[in-house]
Amino acid sequence: MSKVLYEGWMVRYGRRKIGRSFIHMRYFVLEPRLLAYYKKKPQDNVVPIKTLLIDGNCRVEDRGLKTHHGHMVYVLSVYNKKEKYNRITMAAFNIQEALVWKEKIELVIDQTFLQHQESMVANGQKPYTSFDYKHGIENGRNGSSSDRESLCSGPEDEEESHPTLLRRTTIGKGPPESVLDWTREVDSGLSNQNNTDQVFSRKHWRLVRCQNGLRIFEELLEVDYLPRSCSRAMKAVGVVEASCESIFELVMGMDGRRFEWDCSFQYGSLVEEVDGHTAILYHRLQLDWFPTLVWPRDLCYVRYWRRNDDGSYVVLFQSREHENCGPQPGFVRAHVESGGFNISPLKSRDGKPRTQVQHLMQIDLKGWGLGYLPSFQQHCLLQMLNSVAGLREWFTQTDEIHKAPRIPAMVNMSSSSVSSKKGFRSQDSSIRPIPSLDQLHSTSRNATPVDEDSEDDDEFQIPEPEQEAYSVKIESEIKRPVQEEPTTEIDLSWFTGNLRRDDRDKSRDCWRISDGNNFRVRSKHFTYDKTKIPAGKHMMELVAVDWFKDVKRMDHISRRQGCAAQVAQEKGLFSLVINLQVPGSTHYSMVFYFVTKQLVPGSLLQRFVDGDDEFRNSRLKLIPSVPKGSWIVRQSVGSTPCLLGKAVDCTYIRGPKYLEIDVDIGSSTVANGVLGLVCGVITTLVVDMAFLVQANTYDELPERLVGAVRVSHVELSSAVVPVLHANSPPESVH
Repeated sequence: MSKVLYEGWMVRYGRRKIGRSFIHMRYFVLEPRLLAYYKKKPQDNVVPIKTLLIDGNCRVEDRGLKTHHGHMVYVLSVYNKKEKYNRITMAAFNIQEALVWKEKIELVIDQTFLQHQESMVANGQKPYTSFDYKHGIENGRNGSSSDRESLCSGPEDEEESHPTLLRRTTIGKGPPESVLDWTREVDSGLSNQNNTDQVFSRKHWRLVRCQNGLRIFEELLEVDYLPRSCSRAMKAVGVVEASCESIFELVMGMDGRRFEWDCSFQYGSLVEEVDGHTAILYHRLQLDWFPTLVWPRDLCYVRYWRRNDDGSYVVLFQSREHENCGPQPGFVRAHVESGGFNISPLKSRDGKPRTQVQHLMQIDLKGWGLGYLPSFQQHCLLQMLNSVAGLREWFTQTDEIHKAPRIPAMVNMSSSSVSSKKGFRSQDSSIRPIPSLDQLHSTSRNATPVDEDSEDDDEFQIPEPEQEAYSVKIESEIKRPVQEEPTTEIDLSWFTGNLRRDDRDKSRDCWRISDGNNFRVRSKHFTYDKTKIPAGKHMMELVAVDWFKDVKRMDHISRRQGCAAQVAQEKGLFSLVINLQVPGSTHYSMVFYFVTKQLVPGSLLQRFVDGDDEFRNSRLKLIPSVPKGSWIVRQSVGSTPCLLGKAVDCTYIRGPKYLEIDVDIGSSTVANGVLGLVCGVITTLVVDMAFLVQANTYDELPERLVGAVRVSHVELSSAVVPVLHANSPPESVH
């Protein structure tokens, strides 16, 4: 097998002959002269589903952004210009990964081209001079997916007389006609695609104010008249400590995360996807200037984006009429004259990426009466421009800055208009649910094979469900994770613990099983898109909880005669016992007994139970939560998942039919400080805890909860002193 240059999971994206798209996960491998993909990570001499021989005639085509069931993917097409029907189409859930693959493949193409040159020189033939890297906007036109062959390859006879190869940046079909590209500030002579009459003139800007860490500029007009309701073009310029790719993906989204940084956003949806770089969107504005007096505004506009050679991103807006997005009753349709984002990289500082973000808007808010007031126009425009400050603060306060953000979910807008705000709410509730990536992956098992025009990988494709096939039942099935352990009924009457179980909401000094959907765990595709899903059903049954106290630390609780672990062993069941040890003048232990009939051989849980301590410490995870308690306790405990073996000392005791984990919370200074807070107000707290084994690889995902528990208003006085038998048979202690 040749040396592997790059490999990893990617998305296979394609479109059926009937026009529907599909996606599924494949493992791609790049070798010095070969690109191939497999159903699983290849081992031994596994035959790939499809291969593509890479030579100097190959090209990597950027097909831009595509949506499938609301999931956004960035598509690349690798093909040989002499065999255009022999191609591999691949996609990534984030643009960073797509760019890495594009760079790696083009590097292999360059190397094979240079090797071909050297061989021609050795044979006395005239080699090609070089690759000529040019941007498609040169020579007065845009490089695009559709014209790439005309720019790069041309007829074969023409290629022999002009051996220089061009690799141009693909930016779709260029900005749509009449969309002003305000980011290109040149004097004259550079025309937009398909519009020779439009000439870009240099814009002159005047700084009008600084607010929220932004510089606000106003365009100096060269015209004498503007509609009374139309504002001047204004732009906000700020610096965000994040990569261009992360900011671009956040800007492109219209899901729930947009509410966290864009205060003018109320609702948005995809009306039509024109191509990989152009889409028609519907957008409702949330304007706070006397909302009881002023009618709300909405927009229908075309959005175009591209990535420049310097790594910057350009996103352009301009209003556009669309047959499926007519005026909505109760809203005034505003008009965007020009707008968008210019996202440009800056030099990093202290190892952190820095990006300059420019946000321009020139908008006519329409309407009459108050709509003509200059203060209304300026206030609303500044509110929209303030989203740059929102971006800066979002990245400053978000832990997952350098992780691939979630894929924004865009829902196609219904062609039927709403009659009122009440109708708008009913429209939202009638929108069919978008299936998760896990559902799409599992659906492929039952789908029928189809013949794709671009390529055929001899595998079941992911069908695009019919509109009427979705219901509340299917939505609940989408959220349910794949079962790893067999579902079995265990007689709970066999087991007892001294802390009572009570499933009522307002009960005190008790425990109950916490709903797994209260916790979010890694999805099947976490390694690519960092998405998390509700955990769902637990793998093991929590059968009892003990609440002990003693003058010394209590280890190896499972040796106690009559405890739930001993009972389970007698019944032939397997137990996982978690002993949370709380130090102090009086030592406390809260012991959870999780039981299952058997471990599935080869499962992640079985490997954890029978693994060594290093593996266990790297995988045992706790997800805490304090649904009820004081603010300072909730902030101190938090809800961030924690690897227990990395944070505190854990002792693992392997018995014949159980594994006990003694967690010494007092071994951590930080945990001790939190305990000091918690113990003082423990009777006022409701605490949720979920235990699981962390999944790191695609084969181990999605994560499953071992179990989860809710402990309510525990009294220290209810703890009892256990009777531990010192003459118990020795177990394997690590």
